[in-house]
Amino acid sequence: MSVRLSAPLAADLLPVAGVRLGVAEAGIRKANRRDLTVIALAEGSHVSGVFTLNRFCAAPVHLSKAHLAAGKGIRALVINTGIANAGTGEQGMAAAQTTCEELASQLGIEADQVLPFSTGVILEHLPVERLVAGLPVACADLRSDAWFDAAHAIMTTDTVAKARSMQISLAGHTVTLTGIAKGAGMMKPNMATMLSFLATDAAISQKLLDALLHEVADQSFNSITVDGDTSTNDSFVLIASGASGAPEITDTASADYATLRAAVLEMSVWLAQAIVRDGEGATKFISVVVEGGADRAECRKVAYAVAHSPLVKTAFFASDPNLGRILAAIGYAGIEDLDVAKLKVWLGSRGEEVLVAEQGGRASSYVEEAGSRIMQAEEISVRIALGRGVAAATVWTCDFSYDYVKINADYRS
Repeated sequence: MSVRLSAPLAADLLPVAGVRLGVAEAGIRKANRRDLTVIALAEGSHVSGVFTLNRFCAAPVHLSKAHLAAGKGIRALVINTGIANAGTGEQGMAAAQTTCEELASQLGIEADQVLPFSTGVILEHLPVERLVAGLPVACADLRSDAWFDAAHAIMTTDTVAKARSMQISLAGHTVTLTGIAKGAGMMKPNMATMLSFLATDAAISQKLLDALLHEVADQSFNSITVDGDTSTNDSFVLIASGASGAPEITDTASADYATLRAAVLEMSVWLAQAIVRDGEGATKFISVVVEGGADRAECRKVAYAVAHSPLVKTAFFASDPNLGRILAAIGYAGIEDLDVAKLKVWLGSRGEEVLVAEQGGRASSYVEEAGSRIMQAEEISVRIALGRGVAAATVWTCDFSYDYVKINADYRS
Protein backbone atom coordinates (compact mmCIF):
# COMPACT_ATOMS: atom_id res chain seq x y z
CA MET A 1 0.00 0.00 0.00
CA SER A 2 1.19 3.51 -0.76
CA VAL A 3 -0.42 6.94 -0.57
CA ARG A 4 -1.13 8.30 -4.04
CA LEU A 5 2.10 6.97 -5.51
CA SER A 6 1.98 5.25 -8.89
CA ALA A 7 4.52 2.78 -10.20
CA PRO A 8 6.84 4.31 -12.82
CA LEU A 9 6.54 3.42 -16.48
CA ALA A 10 9.71 2.22 -18.18
CA ALA A 11 9.06 4.51 -21.14
CA ASP A 12 8.97 7.56 -18.86
CA LEU A 13 12.47 6.98 -17.47
CA LEU A 14 14.93 8.68 -19.78
CA PRO A 15 18.51 7.59 -20.47
CA VAL A 16 21.22 9.88 -19.12
CA ALA A 17 24.17 10.22 -21.49
CA GLY A 18 27.29 8.76 -19.92
CA VAL A 19 25.40 6.48 -17.53
CA ARG A 20 24.70 2.75 -18.05
CA LEU A 21 22.96 0.36 -15.67
CA GLY A 22 22.76 -3.41 -15.37
CA VAL A 23 20.99 -5.75 -12.95
CA ALA A 24 21.28 -9.40 -11.97
CA GLU A 25 19.77 -12.06 -9.71
CA ALA A 26 22.62 -12.86 -7.33
CA GLY A 27 20.61 -14.64 -4.61
CA ILE A 28 22.01 -12.34 -1.91
CA ARG A 29 19.22 -13.24 0.49
CA LYS A 30 16.38 -14.67 -1.58
CA ALA A 31 16.40 -16.56 -4.85
CA ASN A 32 14.71 -15.46 -8.06
CA ARG A 33 14.75 -11.73 -7.46
CA ARG A 34 16.84 -8.92 -8.93
CA ASP A 35 19.09 -7.87 -6.08
CA LEU A 36 22.31 -6.62 -7.69
CA THR A 37 22.75 -3.40 -9.67
CA VAL A 38 25.81 -1.97 -11.38
CA ILE A 39 25.96 1.63 -12.60
CA ALA A 40 28.85 2.44 -14.95
CA LEU A 41 29.87 6.06 -15.55
CA ALA A 42 31.71 7.72 -18.41
CA GLU A 43 35.22 8.92 -17.73
CA GLY A 44 35.22 12.49 -16.45
CA SER A 45 31.95 12.15 -14.55
CA HIS A 46 31.69 14.03 -11.28
CA VAL A 47 30.12 12.25 -8.30
CA SER A 48 29.14 13.53 -4.85
CA GLY A 49 27.57 11.71 -1.94
CA VAL A 50 26.16 12.26 1.54
CA PHE A 51 25.81 9.45 4.02
CA THR A 52 24.26 8.38 7.29
CA LEU A 53 25.60 9.80 10.56
CA ASN A 54 24.72 6.58 12.39
CA ARG A 55 27.82 5.53 14.35
CA PHE A 56 27.15 1.93 13.29
CA CYS A 57 27.30 2.93 9.63
CA ALA A 58 27.74 0.03 7.25
CA ALA A 59 31.04 -1.10 5.72
CA PRO A 60 30.01 0.15 2.23
CA VAL A 61 29.42 3.63 3.69
CA HIS A 62 32.94 3.72 5.15
CA LEU A 63 34.42 2.58 1.84
CA SER A 64 32.34 4.90 -0.35
CA LYS A 65 33.36 7.90 1.73
CA ALA A 66 37.02 6.88 1.47
CA HIS A 67 36.83 6.37 -2.30
CA LEU A 68 35.17 9.73 -2.85
CA ALA A 69 37.85 11.39 -0.72
CA ALA A 70 40.58 9.71 -2.79
CA GLY A 71 39.52 11.87 -5.72
CA LYS A 72 40.51 9.50 -8.53
CA GLY A 73 37.21 9.93 -10.36
CA ILE A 74 34.35 7.54 -9.63
CA ARG A 75 33.56 5.26 -12.59
CA ALA A 76 31.07 2.77 -11.13
CA LEU A 77 28.56 2.08 -8.38
CA VAL A 78 27.44 -1.35 -7.18
CA ILE A 79 24.31 -1.88 -5.09
CA ASN A 80 23.01 -5.03 -3.42
CA THR A 81 19.79 -5.59 -1.52
CA GLY A 82 18.94 -8.25 1.05
CA ILE A 83 21.95 -7.83 3.35
CA ALA A 84 23.03 -4.41 4.67
CA ASN A 85 26.63 -5.44 5.50
CA ALA A 86 26.31 -3.35 8.68
CA GLY A 87 27.50 -4.44 12.10
CA THR A 88 29.82 -6.90 10.36
CA GLY A 89 33.24 -5.68 11.50
CA GLU A 90 36.42 -6.45 9.59
CA GLN A 91 34.75 -9.23 7.62
CA GLY A 92 32.21 -6.72 6.33
CA MET A 93 34.92 -4.28 5.29
CA ALA A 94 36.73 -7.08 3.48
CA ALA A 95 33.52 -8.04 1.66
CA ALA A 96 32.95 -4.46 0.53
CA GLN A 97 36.56 -4.17 -0.63
CA THR A 98 36.32 -7.46 -2.53
CA THR A 99 33.15 -6.22 -4.21
CA CYS A 100 34.97 -3.11 -5.43
CA GLU A 101 38.00 -5.04 -6.61
CA GLU A 102 35.96 -7.58 -8.54
CA LEU A 103 33.81 -4.96 -10.26
CA ALA A 104 36.88 -2.89 -11.07
CA SER A 105 38.40 -5.94 -12.72
CA GLN A 106 35.26 -6.43 -14.79
CA LEU A 107 35.25 -2.82 -15.99
CA GLY A 108 38.98 -2.20 -16.33
CA ILE A 109 39.15 0.53 -13.66
CA GLU A 110 40.69 0.90 -10.19
CA ALA A 111 39.00 -0.44 -7.05
CA ASP A 112 38.88 3.01 -5.46
CA GLN A 113 36.91 4.26 -8.46
CA VAL A 114 33.98 2.09 -7.32
CA LEU A 115 31.36 3.06 -4.73
CA PRO A 116 29.65 0.09 -3.00
CA PHE A 117 26.15 0.25 -1.44
CA SER A 118 24.17 -2.33 0.49
CA THR A 119 20.71 -2.43 2.05
CA GLY A 120 18.75 -5.05 3.94
CA VAL A 121 19.19 -6.98 7.18
CA ILE A 122 21.73 -5.63 9.67
CA LEU A 123 24.19 -7.81 11.63
CA GLU A 124 24.37 -10.54 8.96
CA HIS A 125 27.39 -11.13 6.76
CA LEU A 126 27.22 -10.40 3.06
CA PRO A 127 27.53 -13.57 0.94
CA VAL A 128 30.22 -11.92 -1.14
CA GLU A 129 30.82 -15.01 -3.27
CA ARG A 130 27.22 -14.80 -4.57
CA LEU A 131 27.58 -11.09 -5.22
CA VAL A 132 30.83 -11.57 -7.11
CA ALA A 133 29.29 -14.37 -9.17
CA GLY A 134 26.50 -12.01 -10.19
CA LEU A 135 28.76 -9.16 -11.31
CA PRO A 136 29.51 -10.52 -14.82
CA VAL A 137 25.79 -10.88 -15.48
CA ALA A 138 25.08 -7.32 -14.31
CA CYS A 139 27.98 -5.96 -16.37
CA ALA A 140 26.82 -7.83 -19.47
CA ASP A 141 23.42 -6.19 -18.97
CA LEU A 142 24.80 -2.62 -18.89
CA ARG A 143 22.64 -0.27 -20.98
CA SER A 144 21.46 3.30 -20.83
CA ASP A 145 17.74 2.49 -20.69
CA ALA A 146 17.78 0.23 -17.60
CA TRP A 147 16.59 2.74 -14.99
CA PHE A 148 13.26 0.92 -14.63
CA ASP A 149 15.01 -2.37 -13.87
CA ALA A 150 17.42 -0.71 -11.45
CA ALA A 151 14.59 1.01 -9.57
CA HIS A 152 13.08 -2.42 -8.89
CA ALA A 153 16.39 -4.13 -8.13
CA ILE A 154 17.22 -1.79 -5.23
CA MET A 155 13.87 -2.33 -3.44
CA THR A 156 13.46 -4.10 -0.09
CA THR A 157 10.14 -3.57 1.75
CA ASP A 158 9.07 -0.96 -0.81
CA THR A 159 5.71 -1.71 -2.42
CA VAL A 160 6.30 0.66 -5.36
CA ALA A 161 9.48 1.43 -7.28
CA LYS A 162 10.48 5.09 -7.01
CA ALA A 163 11.85 6.70 -10.15
CA ARG A 164 11.42 9.87 -12.18
CA SER A 165 12.95 11.75 -15.11
CA MET A 166 12.83 15.32 -16.34
CA GLN A 167 14.59 17.46 -18.93
CA ILE A 168 15.78 21.05 -18.87
CA SER A 169 17.63 23.35 -21.25
CA LEU A 170 21.11 24.64 -20.43
CA ALA A 171 22.90 26.94 -22.86
CA GLY A 172 20.75 25.64 -25.69
CA HIS A 173 21.41 21.97 -24.87
CA THR A 174 18.80 19.47 -23.66
CA VAL A 175 19.90 18.08 -20.30
CA THR A 176 18.33 15.00 -18.70
CA LEU A 177 17.91 14.09 -15.05
CA THR A 178 16.81 10.63 -13.92
CA GLY A 179 16.71 9.40 -10.35
CA ILE A 180 15.76 6.32 -8.36
CA ALA A 181 15.31 5.75 -4.64
CA LYS A 182 14.41 2.99 -2.24
CA GLY A 183 13.14 3.18 1.29
CA ALA A 184 9.98 2.58 3.26
CA GLY A 185 11.02 2.12 6.89
CA MET A 186 13.87 2.73 9.35
CA MET A 187 13.51 6.19 7.99
CA LYS A 188 14.56 9.35 9.74
CA PRO A 189 17.60 10.25 7.68
CA ASN A 190 20.39 12.11 9.35
CA MET A 191 21.58 13.25 5.94
CA ALA A 192 19.56 11.74 3.16
CA THR A 193 17.56 8.58 2.79
CA MET A 194 17.97 4.84 2.61
CA LEU A 195 19.41 4.79 -0.92
CA SER A 196 18.94 7.32 -3.70
CA PHE A 197 20.84 7.85 -6.93
CA LEU A 198 20.23 10.90 -9.11
CA ALA A 199 22.09 11.34 -12.39
CA THR A 200 22.28 14.14 -14.92
CA ASP A 201 24.28 14.63 -18.08
CA ALA A 202 24.87 18.27 -17.17
CA ALA A 203 28.47 19.40 -16.69
CA ILE A 204 29.18 21.02 -13.34
CA SER A 205 32.41 21.46 -11.39
CA GLN A 206 33.07 19.06 -8.51
CA LYS A 207 33.09 21.91 -6.00
CA LEU A 208 29.67 23.16 -7.07
CA LEU A 209 28.27 19.62 -7.27
CA ASP A 210 29.30 18.95 -3.66
CA ALA A 211 27.69 22.17 -2.44
CA LEU A 212 24.54 21.55 -4.46
CA LEU A 213 24.13 18.03 -3.09
CA HIS A 214 24.36 19.13 0.53
CA GLU A 215 21.94 21.99 0.01
CA VAL A 216 19.40 19.82 -1.79
CA ALA A 217 19.69 16.93 0.67
CA ASP A 218 18.85 19.28 3.54
CA GLN A 219 15.64 20.40 1.84
CA SER A 220 14.51 16.99 0.63
CA PHE A 221 15.83 13.73 2.01
CA ASN A 222 16.79 15.43 5.27
CA SER A 223 13.20 16.54 5.75
CA ILE A 224 11.39 13.21 5.89
CA THR A 225 10.61 10.66 8.56
CA VAL A 226 8.63 7.43 8.59
CA ASP A 227 9.45 6.05 12.01
CA GLY A 228 12.21 8.19 13.55
CA ASP A 229 14.96 5.57 13.04
CA THR A 230 18.16 6.44 11.21
CA SER A 231 19.49 3.61 9.07
CA THR A 232 23.07 2.38 9.09
CA ASN A 233 23.23 2.57 5.29
CA ASP A 234 21.65 5.88 4.24
CA SER A 235 23.24 7.25 1.08
CA PHE A 236 22.29 9.91 -1.46
CA VAL A 237 24.50 10.18 -4.55
CA LEU A 238 24.42 12.86 -7.23
CA ILE A 239 26.10 12.10 -10.55
CA ALA A 240 26.95 14.60 -13.29
CA SER A 241 28.34 12.85 -16.36
CA GLY A 242 28.90 16.05 -18.36
CA ALA A 243 27.96 14.18 -21.54
CA SER A 244 25.12 16.46 -22.68
CA GLY A 245 27.42 18.83 -24.52
CA ALA A 246 26.38 21.80 -22.39
CA PRO A 247 29.30 23.88 -21.05
CA GLU A 248 30.49 23.19 -17.51
CA ILE A 249 28.81 25.23 -14.81
CA THR A 250 31.39 26.84 -12.53
CA ASP A 251 29.53 29.83 -11.08
CA THR A 252 26.59 29.71 -8.66
CA ALA A 253 25.50 33.13 -9.93
CA SER A 254 24.89 31.84 -13.46
CA ALA A 255 21.41 31.30 -14.89
CA ASP A 256 22.34 27.72 -15.83
CA TYR A 257 23.24 26.92 -12.23
CA ALA A 258 19.90 28.27 -11.04
CA THR A 259 18.08 26.15 -13.61
CA LEU A 260 20.00 23.00 -12.72
CA ARG A 261 19.64 23.63 -8.98
CA ALA A 262 15.86 23.98 -9.30
CA ALA A 263 15.62 20.75 -11.28
CA VAL A 264 17.81 18.75 -8.88
CA LEU A 265 15.79 20.06 -5.93
CA GLU A 266 12.47 19.23 -7.60
CA MET A 267 13.64 15.70 -8.37
CA SER A 268 15.03 15.18 -4.87
CA VAL A 269 11.88 16.42 -3.14
CA TRP A 270 9.75 14.17 -5.34
CA LEU A 271 11.88 11.11 -4.56
CA ALA A 272 11.97 11.93 -0.84
CA GLN A 273 8.21 12.36 -0.70
CA ALA A 274 7.78 9.11 -2.64
CA ILE A 275 9.59 7.31 0.16
CA VAL A 276 7.17 8.72 2.73
CA ARG A 277 4.17 7.93 0.53
CA ASP A 278 5.40 4.32 0.45
CA GLY A 279 6.20 4.25 4.18
CA GLU A 280 5.68 0.82 5.65
CA GLY A 281 1.94 0.40 6.13
CA ALA A 282 1.25 4.08 5.37
CA THR A 283 -2.31 5.23 4.65
CA LYS A 284 -1.81 9.00 5.11
CA PHE A 285 0.77 11.47 3.76
CA ILE A 286 1.31 14.32 6.22
CA SER A 287 3.09 17.64 5.77
CA VAL A 288 4.16 19.33 9.00
CA VAL A 289 4.84 22.99 8.27
CA VAL A 290 6.35 25.10 11.05
CA GLU A 291 6.65 28.86 10.52
CA GLY A 292 7.34 31.92 12.62
CA GLY A 293 10.40 30.42 14.27
CA ALA A 294 13.47 32.21 15.56
CA ASP A 295 15.57 30.05 13.21
CA ARG A 296 15.15 27.07 10.91
CA ALA A 297 16.72 24.69 13.43
CA GLU A 298 13.97 25.21 16.01
CA CYS A 299 11.31 24.96 13.31
CA ARG A 300 12.71 21.55 12.31
CA LYS A 301 12.87 20.53 15.96
CA VAL A 302 9.16 21.21 16.39
CA ALA A 303 8.25 19.62 13.07
CA TYR A 304 10.13 16.42 13.88
CA ALA A 305 8.62 16.24 17.37
CA VAL A 306 5.16 16.17 15.80
CA ALA A 307 6.15 13.91 12.92
CA HIS A 308 7.86 11.36 15.18
CA SER A 309 5.13 11.09 17.80
CA PRO A 310 3.56 7.60 17.73
CA LEU A 311 0.46 9.06 19.37
CA VAL A 312 0.08 11.69 16.65
CA LYS A 313 0.75 9.16 13.90
CA THR A 314 -1.74 6.62 15.22
CA ALA A 315 -4.39 9.32 15.58
CA PHE A 316 -3.94 10.16 11.91
CA PHE A 317 -4.27 6.48 11.00
CA ALA A 318 -7.55 6.28 12.89
CA SER A 319 -8.76 9.61 11.43
CA ASP A 320 -9.27 10.65 15.05
CA PRO A 321 -8.98 14.43 15.64
CA ASN A 322 -7.28 13.87 19.00
CA LEU A 323 -5.32 17.02 18.29
CA GLY A 324 -4.12 17.62 21.83
CA ARG A 325 -1.41 15.12 20.93
CA ILE A 326 0.01 17.66 18.46
CA LEU A 327 0.13 20.33 21.16
CA ALA A 328 1.85 17.93 23.52
CA ALA A 329 4.53 17.15 20.92
CA ILE A 330 5.12 20.85 20.27
CA GLY A 331 5.45 21.39 24.00
CA TYR A 332 8.16 18.78 24.50
CA ALA A 333 10.10 19.66 21.32
CA GLY A 334 12.72 21.46 23.39
CA ILE A 335 12.09 25.19 22.93
CA GLU A 336 12.39 26.25 26.55
CA ASP A 337 11.16 29.83 26.11
CA LEU A 338 8.23 29.00 23.83
CA ASP A 339 5.25 31.25 24.56
CA VAL A 340 2.27 28.97 23.92
CA ALA A 341 -0.09 31.94 24.04
CA LYS A 342 1.41 33.13 20.74
CA LEU A 343 1.20 29.75 19.05
CA LYS A 344 -1.40 28.78 16.43
CA VAL A 345 -2.09 25.40 14.83
CA TRP A 346 -4.09 24.66 11.70
CA LEU A 347 -5.20 21.35 10.18
CA GLY A 348 -5.75 21.22 6.44
CA SER A 349 -6.65 19.03 3.46
CA ARG A 350 -8.21 19.36 -0.01
CA GLY A 351 -8.00 23.14 0.02
CA GLU A 352 -9.61 23.52 3.44
CA GLU A 353 -7.74 24.73 6.53
CA VAL A 354 -9.15 24.86 10.04
CA LEU A 355 -7.70 26.75 13.00
CA VAL A 356 -7.35 24.22 15.81
CA ALA A 357 -5.46 26.00 18.59
CA GLU A 358 -4.57 29.56 19.60
CA GLN A 359 -3.89 31.59 22.76
CA GLY A 360 -2.69 28.52 24.62
CA GLY A 361 -5.69 26.29 23.98
CA ARG A 362 -8.44 25.14 21.67
CA ALA A 363 -9.52 27.76 19.13
CA SER A 364 -12.97 29.12 19.89
CA SER A 365 -13.99 28.62 16.25
CA TYR A 366 -12.92 24.99 16.09
CA VAL A 367 -15.54 22.25 15.96
CA GLU A 368 -14.74 18.54 16.06
CA GLU A 369 -16.75 17.84 12.92
CA ALA A 370 -14.32 19.94 10.89
CA GLY A 371 -11.32 18.11 12.34
CA SER A 372 -12.94 14.73 11.62
CA ARG A 373 -13.64 15.72 8.03
CA ILE A 374 -10.07 16.74 7.38
CA MET A 375 -8.62 13.68 9.10
CA GLN A 376 -10.43 11.42 6.61
CA ALA A 377 -8.23 12.67 3.75
CA GLU A 378 -5.20 10.78 2.43
CA GLU A 379 -3.10 13.96 2.37
CA ILE A 380 -3.15 16.23 5.41
CA SER A 381 -1.19 19.28 6.48
CA VAL A 382 -0.40 20.46 9.99
CA ARG A 383 0.62 24.12 10.02
CA ILE A 384 2.16 25.52 13.18
CA ALA A 385 2.93 29.21 13.72
CA LEU A 386 5.34 29.75 16.62
CA GLY A 387 5.10 33.54 16.74
CA ARG A 388 8.83 33.95 17.39
CA GLY A 389 10.33 35.14 14.08
CA VAL A 390 10.31 34.57 10.33
CA ALA A 391 12.06 31.19 9.91
CA ALA A 392 10.21 28.16 8.55
CA ALA A 393 10.70 24.45 7.83
CA THR A 394 8.68 21.55 6.48
CA VAL A 395 8.90 17.86 7.34
CA TRP A 396 6.99 15.13 5.52
CA THR A 397 5.81 12.02 7.33
CA CYS A 398 3.10 9.36 7.33
CA ASP A 399 0.81 7.63 9.80
CA PHE A 400 1.39 4.42 11.79
CA SER A 401 -0.92 1.56 10.88
CA TYR A 402 -1.32 -2.06 11.94
CA ASP A 403 0.66 -3.06 8.85
CA TYR A 404 3.76 -1.16 10.01
CA VAL A 405 4.02 -3.51 12.99
CA LYS A 406 3.36 -6.59 10.85
CA ILE A 407 5.97 -5.64 8.24
CA ASN A 408 8.69 -5.01 10.80
CA ALA A 409 7.80 -7.98 12.99
CA ASP A 410 8.23 -10.28 9.97
CA TYR A 411 11.09 -8.40 8.27
CA ARG A 412 13.62 -11.25 8.34
CA SER A 413 11.19 -14.03 7.43
